[in-house]
Amino acid sequence: MRPLAVYHVPHPPISTYVGNRDVILSRVDFILCIGGDGTILYTASLFQEAIPPMMSFHVGSLGFLTHFVYENYQQDIRRVIEGNVSLTLRHRLQCVFKTDYEVVETAEDACPVSPPGKSDSMNGTTLLFNAKPKLFSSTSADPDSVQLVMNELVVDRGPHPYLCNLELYCNGRFMTSVQGDGIIISTPTGSTAYSLAAGASMVHPSVSCMVITPICPHSLSFRPTVLPAGVEMTVRVAANSRNSAWAAYDGRNRREIKQGDSVVVTTSACPVPTINNTGHVTDWFDSLAECLHWNVRKQQKQLAKVS
Repeated sequence: MRPLAVYHVPHPPISTYVGNRDVILSRVDFILCIGGDGTILYTASLFQEAIPPMMSFHVGSLGFLTHFVYENYQQDIRRVIEGNVSLTLRHRLQCVFKTDYEVVETAEDACPVSPPGKSDSMNGTTLLFNAKPKLFSSTSADPDSVQLVMNELVVDRGPHPYLCNLELYCNGRFMTSVQGDGIIISTPTGSTAYSLAAGASMVHPSVSCMVITPICPHSLSFRPTVLPAGVEMTVRVAANSRNSAWAAYDGRNRREIKQGDSVVVTTSACPVPTINNTGHVTDWFDSLAECLHWNVRKQQKQLAKVS
């Protein structure tokens, strides 16, 4: 990494670099992350395109994603520099906030925005979902319209007293309605976070997929779903919804989604490369056991032998 020209040392021996953030990020080729899972999520959010390999040391509270012990940092960093480690490419989701829907004539290959059995017409034309929505560029008037998330996108009812009324689409085709507190679309990495707490399955980060998890659905049959990573998911606030919804990206940058607005979610082409300590499978199961106490119970005693 090339040294930056401007820096100061508020608390030796830690150097803090100041200046243009884009310039600083463009010169980073290796990340040492000291903290907890929230520190990793924040660091990943700084890189909204390609991100260099990340090595994380656990000094936080939970530490599900931090596999290195800070006390051993010298030998572990030396091992990484020598190349005696492996990487896990953790998928991210690209979330695009959209407010524009095309009004076009009915076409055989188009999918109505309204669920089957409901009408959403306007002046003799039908409001149709654009199967390939136009993405907002980074130079859009709304620079926050595109977000990359490492854990999950959450669309919930926010402060409103009524249920969310959301429409869920897969590759432009209506899947189902969401009537409840909201919906979670998570990566495999995020499957052990909010999605897990909402009742979904845990997925190893090397599996290419996204997990769809309802939040307190008012239904006995709405179960979490695992879909392949190549699909395009769209969450739209129904036009007849009693209230708007709110979106959160990895728990940050909450924004309101009004009736008719939507968020289009795809798997990003820029994953987060995290450095493994022992191996991608061993590290994951170690985190399940140490942080979540996965399948911990007292061992059943064997039957006493009767002589």
